[in-house]
Order: sequence, then structure tokens, then C-alpha cells
Amino acid sequence: MAQQTIPAARTPRSASPDGARRRPVRPRRTLRPRTVVVAAAAWLVAAVFLLPYVQMVITALRPASELRDATYLPHHFAWTNFVDVWRESNLGGNLRVTLLVAGGSTLLVLLVAIPAAYYTARVRYRGRKVFLLLVLITQMFQPTSLLVGLYREFHQLGMLNSVWTLVLCNAAFNLAFAIWILTAYFAAIPVQLEEAAMIDGLGRGGALLRVTLPLAAPGVVTAVIFTFIAAWNEFVMGLTLSTVPESQPLTVGINGFIGNYTVQWNYLFAASVIAIVPVVVLFAFIERHVVSGLTAGSVK
Repeated sequence: MAQQTIPAARTPRSASPDGARRRPVRPRRTLRPRTVVVAAAAWLVAAVFLLPYVQMVITALRPASELRDATYLPHHFAWTNFVDVWRESNLGGNLRVTLLVAGGSTLLVLLVAIPAAYYTARVRYRGRKVFLLLVLITQMFQPTSLLVGLYREFHQLGMLNSVWTLVLCNAAFNLAFAIWILTAYFAAIPVQLEEAAMIDGLGRGGALLRVTLPLAAPGVVTAVIFTFIAAWNEFVMGLTLSTVPESQPLTVGINGFIGNYTVQWNYLFAASVIAIVPVVVLFAFIERHVVSGLTAGSVK
């Protein structure tokens, strides 16, 4: 009788003879010419935008004796420029004023714009389109055209040289944009989500805070960024409504390094580098909240 031969057990492809599983081999991705061209163009555009900032940092590190040299890099880096500009000027006080003005005006804009935009998006009241049109028209007015009226008004109220005056002015000029963009975000959110939340026991305010606002987080972040940067970079109102160094914002303080006959370029650029640091930190902190706000609150 013939003996039956038992076939040897086959080793699975995904496992090695000793039992360890192997990772599947992924095919190599080939770079297409179009991808290479787009990537190169993106790097070129980024370099064009970053070169002025690189030049600003290099000039901030130049000693006063090398400001007129034709070399791109200084022979000696003067790191003490940042210390000197902080000690020999009121830059710290100007930075504190700018933080208060930018933060206060941003908070005030959100407190007013969120309820106004939510009501405009949810309630079809008479004159709604006219209100949105007026909000858009107010964006056409330049602060410089209203400076004389603002100066006389705040002078009569005794509110010149006050940080809160700058907060009110910056909030007023940025409120229209915040209402406009938040209205579009609130209108794009289905009202059925709020109705479902209210059926579960939430009120109108609870549905707004726990459902609608998380979904509208990208719009809120956009309003925060534009309002904060606009208030941070504002110059004309700070120069006109604040005449004492203690209440002047950072933009006006930096302008003090430009004299009638000379310009302290190393201190001017060193102060400019210090001025952009808080804005960079704000972007780094808020960037991750933009994507998370797209889906937050949609799942109970």
C-alpha cells in the first residue's frame, strides 16, 4: 500500500518562517514633472516672501559701524542691539499698550459680532439685507477720513491718551468685517442641529455655545486673526489720539527711531523683529484650532 505524503505547510506571505509578520512592501511613488514644478514654484514664492524678513533680522544684528557696508552679512553680529533697544526706549511699555489694544478690541469685537451675526443669520427680519449692505459700506471708510471727528469727540469726552480709546476705535473699525464673515458661517450651519440640541434639553444659548459655535470655529478664528492683526498694525489712530509715550502703541514707538536727519536702522529693525514675535506666536497657537473646528460639535 502506497504511503500518502503529507504536503508541507506553506508559509504565509505576510509572515516569516520564524513567525514574525512582515510589513507589506509599498510601491515607490514616482515624482511627476508637474509635481516637481509646482513644488519648486511654491518654494520660490515662499523665498520671495521670506527674504525681506531675513534681511530685517540681518540688519537688526548689524553694528552701527557696519550699517553702510555693502556686504550682505555683517562681520560681527551685534546681539546687544535687542538689549539696547529694550533698555534705551519705551519699547516695553509700547508693547504692553499694543497687547492691551489688540486683545481688548478683539474680545470686544467677538462679544458684539457673534450675537449680531447669529441673529442676522437665523432671523429673517425686515431690513436684513439693508443692514448687511450698511455693514459692507462701513468697510469703505478709511480711519484717516474720520480722524478729525474722532479727535474732537474724544477730546470733548476727555478720553485722549487712553488705551481704552484705542480699543474702542479699533473695535469699531473691525466690527463690520467680523459680522459679515460670521453671518456667512452661521448661515451655512444647518438649523436642524440646533433644533436637535434643544429637543435634548438645551436652550437657545446652550445650543449656540455647545453646537453652533464649535462648528463656526473657522469663522471665529478668521475674525480673531484679522481683528488682532489690524489692531496690532494700526498706526494713524495711535499717532493722533495718543500723544504721550505711555499710551502710544508699538507702531508709534517704532516710528520714534526715525529722526529728522538720521535713522537708527539697527534699532529700527531690532524693534520690528520684537514686534512680529507675538503675531507669529498667535498664528502658531491658532493654526491647529482651524481644522479641529471644522468637525467639533457635530457629533454628540
